[in-house]
Amino acid sequence: MADLKAPLLITGGAGYIGSHTVQYLLKQGERLVVLDNLVFGHREALPEGVVFVEGDMADAALMERVFAEHRPEAVLHFAAFAYVGESVTDPLKYYRNNLAAPLTLLETMSKFGCHRFIFSSTCATYGDPVKVPIDETHPQAPVNPYGASKWMLERVLRDCERAWGLKSVFLRYFNASGCDAEGRIGEDHDPETHLIPRVLMVAKGEIEKMTIFGTDYPTPDGTCIRDYIHVNDLASAHALALEYLRGGGETTAVNLGTGRGFSVKEIIATAEEVTGKTIPVEYGERRAGDPAELICDPAKAKAVLGWEAVNKEPRSHIESAWKWMTGPRGGRYEG
Repeated sequence: MADLKAPLLITGGAGYIGSHTVQYLLKQGERLVVLDNLVFGHREALPEGVVFVEGDMADAALMERVFAEHRPEAVLHFAAFAYVGESVTDPLKYYRNNLAAPLTLLETMSKFGCHRFIFSSTCATYGDPVKVPIDETHPQAPVNPYGASKWMLERVLRDCERAWGLKSVFLRYFNASGCDAEGRIGEDHDPETHLIPRVLMVAKGEIEKMTIFGTDYPTPDGTCIRDYIHVNDLASAHALALEYLRGGGETTAVNLGTGRGFSVKEIIATAEEVTGKTIPVEYGERRAGDPAELICDPAKAKAVLGWEAVNKEPRSHIESAWKWMTGPRGGRYEG
């Protein structure tokens, strides 16, 4: 019998970005073990062919059993809480889950000699931008506990490299969006805070109107500009980061975005074109901490990983999200 490739451990693999990455890696012929406590993940988002373990990475006994049974060669870590506003009102919840809980996972990795870690990080580690587009040399000065918890774990991972040789890739996402092109899996958050799904919820009639927070930013139409990165492009970046580490790559940080920015009003207008629906809007005050522009400089991703976003126009993001939201599941895994 031919030797089987060692599996990968995917923490938070039943969540939005995790499940799309699981689907992508499975097509690449990888063996996958998915660990998810299903607080925000969905068991239905996982395809056939993966080993699913329901549980938490902070459970030392469970981590011991998972590593003893499966001997993963690498960990792809998605299991974080990601509501910025909630992180401000309940910071300890975020530091406990996003920073403290992974320490148990890392201790188990060290014990079993697993030395590759791909981290779902965020551009929120940069804080308010001092230059745009943002590259990896930009100062890291997070302005909320969510961004701080991710930045702190990056520091922990670098310390683990010095202590026991762990090699990591920090993938700092910009605005994740879109869904599987076939509509089989998608974005299902409760509550939903992301712009594109909320706009489409208005188009479906699930929300009465869309609120635009701030129309007096120093941008062409006065609304915030963001760099939207399709979830399938994020998935491919994780696969390339894995190959980078398998090839002996050193610990590094890589921004993931398109290098292009689109305003809130542009997203709403495109959603109206895609759906054929008029999307009512109301205008509110700026939200505290919302910078005018967040745009990625993706040059390092191309140079180091050979990665470049395929879906650079938000229309493809919106079309795939609309297909998921109007498909058999109606944009929901349950109910």
